[in-house]
Amino acid sequence: MPRLHMHVTDAAEAPLRVALHELRGRLEIPDHFPPTAQAEAESAARAPRIPAADGAVATEHTLEDATDLPLFTLDPPGSLDLDQAMYLSRRPGRGSSGAKAGGGYRVHYAIADVASFVTPGGALDAEAHHRVTTLYFPDERVPLYPYALSEGAASLLPDRDRPAVLWQLDLDADGALAGVRVRRALVRSRAKLDYAGVQRILDDGTAEEPLALLREIGLLREELEVARGAISLNVPEQEIVEEEGCYRLEYRAPLPAYGWNAQISLLTGMAAAELMLASGTGILRTLPTAPDGSVARLRLTARALGVDWPHHTSYAALIRALDPRRPAHAAFLQECTALLRGAGYTAFDGTAPPAHEALHAAVAAPYAHATAPLRRLVDRYTSELCLAASAGAEPPSWVRGALAALPREMELGTQRANQVERACVDLVEAALLRDRIGEVFEGLVVEIQETDPTHGTVHLVDPAVIGPVEAAPEGPALPLGRRIPVRLTEAEPGHRPIRFTAA
Repeated sequence: MPRLHMHVTDAAEAPLRVALHELRGRLEIPDHFPPTAQAEAESAARAPRIPAADGAVATEHTLEDATDLPLFTLDPPGSLDLDQAMYLSRRPGRGSSGAKAGGGYRVHYAIADVASFVTPGGALDAEAHHRVTTLYFPDERVPLYPYALSEGAASLLPDRDRPAVLWQLDLDADGALAGVRVRRALVRSRAKLDYAGVQRILDDGTAEEPLALLREIGLLREELEVARGAISLNVPEQEIVEEEGCYRLEYRAPLPAYGWNAQISLLTGMAAAELMLASGTGILRTLPTAPDGSVARLRLTARALGVDWPHHTSYAALIRALDPRRPAHAAFLQECTALLRGAGYTAFDGTAPPAHEALHAAVAAPYAHATAPLRRLVDRYTSELCLAASAGAEPPSWVRGALAALPREMELGTQRANQVERACVDLVEAALLRDRIGEVFEGLVVEIQETDPTHGTVHLVDPAVIGPVEAAPEGPALPLGRRIPVRLTEAEPGHRPIRFTAA
């Protein structure tokens, strides 16, 4: 999970564009695809090669036709790389309609079928293994696949027939998974929706049932999440906004619809993990349990931020009680992402790993990345493994052959994405604070170095900035978990990130 999401409003974008372009150059981020990879993508966009169950190549005309499903997508405005589309309905059963009556629910979840456009061992496949993930900058993104696919032929754009990996997830009346089926199919999304629009019609009661069920199912899945002790971080987005000719940073809390949509993706990832574990071949997203010392340090941070954390309240329960619209809670949620460090991938072929090694501690269950193949390399492999497991067949040889190397590839790709994220935060914060060197701010010491308690990290109360801080010369060590005045001593975008000294 990214530690910090950043978004640049249109007004603030222009003055930062040059600096962000220079940053991409310094980090050696590719600005184009190799000609052979680009040519493969354009050819595949015209004529996808859809893998058939018997290992042959099918066509769109021989795919199961599921275009009658009125699927819809839900993404940020302007997004064109649409990985998922869904259709939600009630399952037939006795009793009146309602969350606890009848036969439960059916979730149809279509995932972009990237394997129909990428030839294993080809130039495009090699470039995808080099890039690993889509990289996000505040002003633009660097895609995993060329736009001809990621925003074109492979994307589940509305009113276009698309090959997809179609999940059918049957839930009982409490929202628990009761059955799963995965198959290839031809689908057609009917509508491209965004979170604000969906939240508005859900709140005013005008949503039709397939969309109204997003809230109903999402809330049930959240209840199940609480029951199993999972951790769901509602991390706010850091937004750069213009106000009277000046720029400032503030936090923007995600809408509830965002969380309900995430529950559908999470449900699919958990179902994928169970399918692969049952088959004995797969790749999981895993996370060890956080050490007690990390939780103890967070308690100090909570105290400094004025976040009430009773000793009888678990970490998971506290997180759910926080309001990301409140600045102190938003700051604390940012610090809570530290407990998610250490996530990795566990691949297996022939024997499933023991339960404790298959667990994702934040999900509190086995989990796999399965729903974003246009933006993350491993999801293409997860789709193929789950298709095979659902059909009781052996996975394709090209999938098995890649399994051993995938965890390390994903680790390196994730490190690169984190490097990009940190560099973007450094650049943007330095750009917005460069004219405020020497000013004193109120800050919260949220971390100190174990080997040198005179150096640590401070979270400003205002603006929404996190940066390195050092104790004053000849002064005492930094007080972890306390508010102190800090002076901005450095802020040079592209050269020196922001730095504070205890005042």
